[in-house]
Amino acid sequence: MTGTDRSTGGDATQTRRTVAPPETDDRFAVPLRGVGVDAETRCAHYDTVRDVVALRFPCCDAYFPCFRCHDAVTDHDSERVPRGAFDEPAVICGLCGTTFSVRTYLDREDTCPDCDGSFNPGCRRHHDRYFDADP
Repeated sequence: MTGTDRSTGGDATQTRRTVAPPETDDRFAVPLRGVGVDAETRCAHYDTVRDVVALRFPCCDAYFPCFRCHDAVTDHDSERVPRGAFDEPAVICGLCGTTFSVRTYLDREDTCPDCDGSFNPGCRRHHDRYFDADP
């Protein structure tokens, strides 16, 4: 997917990267992989202004913008964050780079606890792909 990079007003094709294991995207403080990822964690699969969150997959101990990115760049089935790990860092805000827990993510009203940036409320439909519990 191409388009306008919302943060710089430039051509997003210059700032998007596809990163597969064992590489990670050096623009982020956590190990992040995916397909066509921009500087705010939007990817080739989810690219709206509010698709600015990436989630940690325990199977890789790496963050991905979505389950489709995980499936595209890895060679194994994804694992969900178990309930016992809901207080550990597993979510990153693509707007400010803050990393926080699953519990914090699920308790918020689709906003970052640090910068108050808006996340896509439609992501709630996919929680079962990332977390071992009903939201």
